[in-house]
Amino acid sequence: MTMPDLRLVGAQVLTSDGLADQPLVLSEGRIADGGKARDVDLSGFMVMPGIVDIHGDAFEKHLAPRRGAMKDLDQGLIATEAELAASGITTAIMAQFYSWEGGMRGAEFAGRVFAALEQVRDRLVTDMRPQLRFEISMTGEYPAVTEMVAAHRIPYLVFNDHLPHEELARGKRPPRLTGQALRIGRNPEKHLEYMQALHAGMNEVPAMLDELCTDLTARGVLLGSHDDHTADDRAAWRARGVRIAEFPETLEAAEAAHGAGDAVLLGAPNTVRGGSHKGNVSATDLVVMGYCDALASDYHYPSLRRAALQLADSGVLDLAGAWGLISSGPARVLGLADRGELTAGNRADLVVLDAETRNVCATLSGGQVSYLSGEAARRFLA
Repeated sequence: MTMPDLRLVGAQVLTSDGLADQPLVLSEGRIADGGKARDVDLSGFMVMPGIVDIHGDAFEKHLAPRRGAMKDLDQGLIATEAELAASGITTAIMAQFYSWEGGMRGAEFAGRVFAALEQVRDRLVTDMRPQLRFEISMTGEYPAVTEMVAAHRIPYLVFNDHLPHEELARGKRPPRLTGQALRIGRNPEKHLEYMQALHAGMNEVPAMLDELCTDLTARGVLLGSHDDHTADDRAAWRARGVRIAEFPETLEAAEAAHGAGDAVLLGAPNTVRGGSHKGNVSATDLVVMGYCDALASDYHYPSLRRAALQLADSGVLDLAGAWGLISSGPARVLGLADRGELTAGNRADLVVLDAETRNVCATLSGGQVSYLSGEAARRFLA
């Protein structure tokens, strides 16, 4: 059930032109032009568009809080929603691996996650959607990936390649291999042999990718690449119809993507930290250059709100522009035209911030409350 019709008054509401002292009417899960509604006094608060997280994998810690504790995935997803809501996120893309790493990043676990998400969807307020992150070196898995996309109606797939090719090409043992293998219950030597075989088969990958991308594009699946390093990398993906560039590692790759009209996604934690933890190009620098369409939570949900406010406070962008990188920008990339801005007819997706602390005090997704705390709760319930 959605909330009764409400008229939020007294708050500063974020519009495309900035904060404005104007009422906001919510009716039947959407933002309305007007009409009769119960007033909720939100003086001292800011009302912002709900956050759209276009790529996040912080849910892993809820699905597997300890090694081997991966049985109650439905409860893990419900716990994930609580963190999403407390972070002001109203739409969340759940970036699930399909990787040679195995364990909770393996193919079998991916299927379980997607099945669990389908089972709990009616119990969730937050719009949580699946994304499949496929390791392109797994040449034997391409047919299974197509089947998984169809079976679970996965709308968004990203291509990854995290094999340590440099070490494998030199015949060296990749770092952390033993711990990685033991963590998933695999013999380290067998794990190394598997990685070497995948590396040796990379010559088959381009043709297989061409076919897979053609098939997925025909199904209407959004396609993205991950960690592009050069302009040539981006050009190769673009030629296959892959028009989203997640976390380009260099200025060259980001510039090439932006120049060709491809969507560029950057990490909010990178922005908050002031740089990449891996030494890649700074997300803030790319935002300054205008090479960013959306920020993603990556591995830390609270970073989205913090990154947008930090960009606004530092003068890199005005508040509307900065917040747009976590609301209207990602919504546009995902093709979700009904959210991201507080305009009549859109979903009633919004987050209420304390105007002084700018902490999240309330989150509504589709007009339903997913998070409510403190003084804001008292105002809504008065």
